[in-house]
Amino acid sequence: MSMHLHISPSAARLAPLDRQQGLTLVELMISITLGLLVILAATGLVLSTKSLFITQTDGNDTQDTARFALDNISRSLRQTGYVNYDFTSAPQITPSTASADLAGLDANSVSATSTDISTPLNSSVNFSDVLAVRFFGSGKTGNGDGTMSNCAGFSVPEPTSSNTADQDRGWSIYYVANDDNDEPELLCKYYDSVKGTWSAQSIVKGVESFQVLYGLDTNTPTDGLANRFLTATDVNKLDDNLVLEATTEPEKTQEKNRKTFWKRILLVKIALLVRGKENSRSDANTSSYDLFGADYASVNAAADKGSTIKETYLSADTRNRVRKVYAATVQLRNNCMVDPDRGICLPPN
Repeated sequence: MSMHLHISPSAARLAPLDRQQGLTLVELMISITLGLLVILAATGLVLSTKSLFITQTDGNDTQDTARFALDNISRSLRQTGYVNYDFTSAPQITPSTASADLAGLDANSVSATSTDISTPLNSSVNFSDVLAVRFFGSGKTGNGDGTMSNCAGFSVPEPTSSNTADQDRGWSIYYVANDDNDEPELLCKYYDSVKGTWSAQSIVKGVESFQVLYGLDTNTPTDGLANRFLTATDVNKLDDNLVLEATTEPEKTQEKNRKTFWKRILLVKIALLVRGKENSRSDANTSSYDLFGADYASVNAAADKGSTIKETYLSADTRNRVRKVYAATVQLRNNCMVDPDRGICLPPN
């Protein structure tokens, strides 16, 4: 008689002698390590992606900033010396004895409320320059007819009379200053003809350096071609060496206005060093930026200090910003001095 041992399924489940009950310490440590490596890799990828996104965003922002600033400055430069001849009553309001329609200062700044650029502050942000543009407005109303506007976008009226035309020209003055948070910004200074006051308005932020060169026709007689690019200081030195034949001060001023080299400027080069808003870079921060190119810097860096900016000279807490140089060359359209008697354009004497 044979005997059979019967084990119920429930009993088999209660005694799985050949099954693993958990993880060993070694296996647990390996699992944790692998998990941490995965988390570390994912975190690094996220941080890298975020840094790249910030860098690209800052790069795009600097382009937008520079594009707007250069467009604003270029538009003002093309207005230099503008006179409205579209209606029969337009006076011949630019005598040869009037002051120049263009002026500038090197490595300097101005106050927002002071008169024009005649009282410079003798200080600047990274040796930035000052550019002043003058032009005649349009329209007899207090704010003009909207045809001509200054760098802040406000309409400029025509002069009240030919006797005050030289003083009544509009102004667009560009300079760099730090705001309340020590962020450098390009400002537009202008004269409000209605209120009779000077004001300034920020155009763009992040401009660490603003540099200007003036293309002059130094030939005598002039041939209408710019053969030298000089700083504002160099142009003023040429004026200081003018030989004046007048004897009285008013006559000397008129003669200097007629002969000034500022009236021989045909082209203007402008350059901006624009920085981003975030500290998104991780390099050594030892770059050098030549705003007018390496060839100009190799000869003029010492005399024109703002034309080359080294990151090692900048504030330590801003060196990790994205920076780019943007430049433009603008041809002046209205290089003309009008003789009030004959109503024709005269070249500088």
